[in-house]
This record gives sequence, C-alpha cells and structure tokens, in this order.
Amino acid sequence: MSELAAPGNIHSAAAAPRTAREAAMPRLVKMRSFGIGESSTVTTSIATAAAILLLWWAVAQTGLVPHLFLPTPAEVLATARSMWDDGYANATLWEHVSASLVRILSAAAIAIALGIPVGIAMGLNRWAKGVLDTPIEFYWPLPPLAYLPLMIIWLGIGEASKITLLTLAMFAPVVLSAQAGVRSLSQERVNAALSLGANRWQLFSQVVLPSALPEILTGIRIALGVGWSTLVAAELIAATRGIGFMVMSASHFLATDAVFVGIVIIAACAFAFSLAMRLLERWLLPWKGKN
Repeated sequence: MSELAAPGNIHSAAAAPRTAREAAMPRLVKMRSFGIGESSTVTTSIATAAAILLLWWAVAQTGLVPHLFLPTPAEVLATARSMWDDGYANATLWEHVSASLVRILSAAAIAIALGIPVGIAMGLNRWAKGVLDTPIEFYWPLPPLAYLPLMIIWLGIGEASKITLLTLAMFAPVVLSAQAGVRSLSQERVNAALSLGANRWQLFSQVVLPSALPEILTGIRIALGVGWSTLVAAELIAATRGIGFMVMSASHFLATDAVFVGIVIIAACAFAFSLAMRLLERWLLPWKGKN
C-alpha cells in the first residue's frame, strides 16, 4: 500500500485541499460570514433613502428654506399627480417620458452596436488603436454642451441632432471598456486555446469575447448613466417633448415642484436601467465574483 493510500494519511490528504479551498475563499464569502451580505446592503440602501426623504421633509417643513426653492415631498407628489392627470406643456406626462426613452434607447443601441466592435478592434490591433485612440481621447473629456452648437449647425434642430449628441456621449465609455476588456485577457489563456487547436473564430468567440464581456457590460452601465445626464442638454435643442425639456421649461417659470418631478423621473428611469443591466450581468456572467 502506497503512502498516499495509507489509512493514517487519508484524513490529512483530504484536509489539505479543504485548507487550500478555505484559504482561497473569495473575500465576499468571508464578508457574508460576518453578516455583510447582499440583503444587508439592500436594507442599508433603503434606510438611507428613507433618511434622505425624512431630512428633506424636515428641512422643507420647518421653513428654513422657502418653498419656492425647496418644496415638501407632499407638494412634489401633488404636482406629479396633477401632471399625470392634466399633462404639462401641451403633452401628457407619459408622452414626455416616452419621448426621452426613445431618444436614450436609440442612442444606446447605436453606441453599443458601433462601440463594441471598435473597442474590440482597438484591443486586438495596434493599428486600429493608433488610428482611433486620438479622436476618441480628444472628444471624450469634452462636456456635451461644448459640441451642442455643432450638432445644431450640422444636423438642425430635429431628432437627429438629439440622438447624435446622446450617441457621442455614450460611445466613448463603451469603446474604452471593450478595449480594456480585451487587453486584460492573459496570454496564457490564448496560448492554452491555441494549443488545444482553436481557430481564429473559436479563439475570438470562446476566449476573447467572454473574457471582455464583464468590462463591456460595465461600460454599458456607465454609458447609460452618461446618457441620462446628457439628456437635459440634448433636449435643449428646440424640443417640445421629453423629461429634460420639462425640467428646463419648469425652471424658467420657477416651478420648483415640477423640476423635482422631472429629476425624480430621470433618477427612477436611470435606476431601472442600471438594475436591468445588473440582472443581465447575473444572467450572462453567473461566474462573476465567484472565483
């Protein structure tokens, strides 16, 4: 009988892998053992939101800030109900929301469809990176309001200028995240796939793309956030529908409660998009955070 199979060594041999597994446990698992899990985070977030609402109500109710500048939550809710029933600026509240959603989703689809291939090409090919890196890095730090006049001059005041402005705002984060995802791929994985006989398409579809997918999805989440923050600027271009138009129009008349309604709607839509992206990540990347 060999030494490994000896009865006295069976338990020690089994204990070694167990010890190794415990040493390699992810930090997330160790945190959960202390009660710092996902449910605890959700509870804390809900409590924080409730505390912010309570602080808002207390400051507005005491009159420390005039209601013209800070309406109470009840006033904002009443304005939202009135806008839902009677509309605002010759349009229903849903027409404003749907107009903004169409612009955001159209721009996001274009930015994703163009940005992912461009970012992957920049990550795989040094010539593509050399050609495309300079223009992307040049315009990416610019605020959308800086090139808003160009959109008006080149494309007019229709939907094309608004969607183009949003697309440009979301394009760069998608490209840079896709490029970072490809470049983070280890050479060992590529060599292992090649040694197993993978062709170029198999290498791309089964090694490169899955490895870059976490970074790509993170970039899309960032891009959607940038898109919602650019929405107000995009709807400055002679818009008659949209949440951003509603906010700007209400601000001209010092209708602070209507401004708050628009801000809350934008925040709720952006949160819904972010939640949808998180669910998509869990579905496409069930292994993320577990190794």
